[in-house]
Amino acid sequence: MSVTPTAAEEPLAIEVKHLAFLIVINLIWGLNLIASKIGVQSFPPIFFTALRFLSIAVLLLPVWRLHRGQMRPLLAATALTGPVAFAFLFVGLRKAEDASTVAIATQMGVPFSTLLSVWLLGETIRWKRRLGIALAFGGIVIIGFDPRVLQYWEGLALVVVSTFFSSLGLIYLKRLRNIRPLELQVWTAVVGAPVLLLLSWGLESGQLTALRSAGWEGWGALAFTVLMSSLVAHTGWYYLVSRYPVTSLSPITLLSPLFGIFFGVTLLDDQLTPRMLIGGAITLVGVLIVVMREKRLVDTGT
Repeated sequence: MSVTPTAAEEPLAIEVKHLAFLIVINLIWGLNLIASKIGVQSFPPIFFTALRFLSIAVLLLPVWRLHRGQMRPLLAATALTGPVAFAFLFVGLRKAEDASTVAIATQMGVPFSTLLSVWLLGETIRWKRRLGIALAFGGIVIIGFDPRVLQYWEGLALVVVSTFFSSLGLIYLKRLRNIRPLELQVWTAVVGAPVLLLLSWGLESGQLTALRSAGWEGWGALAFTVLMSSLVAHTGWYYLVSRYPVTSLSPITLLSPLFGIFFGVTLLDDQLTPRMLIGGAITLVGVLIVVMREKRLVDTGT
């Protein structure tokens, strides 16, 4: 199965059962942010990410395959979207006090992907997408200057950096053909686990202590990120991408930060100030403009 099907094979109308599955995927992603926040409080953040990838590698090792002629983009895609992006994300999540602001910052991958397409693929964008990108960045700036967020601005900055590397990895991912979703997962894990273990060994401490002292919350958080987020949600996402245009699916993914904000407030007692709400709304509106404009361009062929 190809990761990116041809346009002629892609139905534009999403079936009800697949739409329901996509909503569940976004619900899992929203909860995964909460689980990850708990996990990085129980383990050093890079070590937590390494444990996640190591678990996935063990579970999916039987589907690991070499893909001759595609190894360079495959390694680049899995390294950037896996260990690089996740390391920045989880270190940022550890430093950030509010999971809700992180949920909003993770959406910066959409404008970054568009800008990288212009830079690396020569794509031309018009004023509406430029406006959306400006609003997305402007909203993050508004959030960043909130007095509460200024106390952990490094964490928010690291999350934004993680979205840049993840978007860069997607450029390489688009070049891959006939690689199954689970194979992408196992390659990301096989590449990521040793790299992150080495990084954790060099930059962090207390790994063995964390292994001994982590309670059910920490181990439960790790299990959720492995089983529900990686194996169910991400594999399900790749499956849907193989059936529908990404531009048809992307608007629905804006539910993910909304779920993240809701669970952050209700489960972690996140504090949302008026500035955070205004900045978050501006960012999400900007992201929506970008994805809806890209959907229109694909649907009309212009």
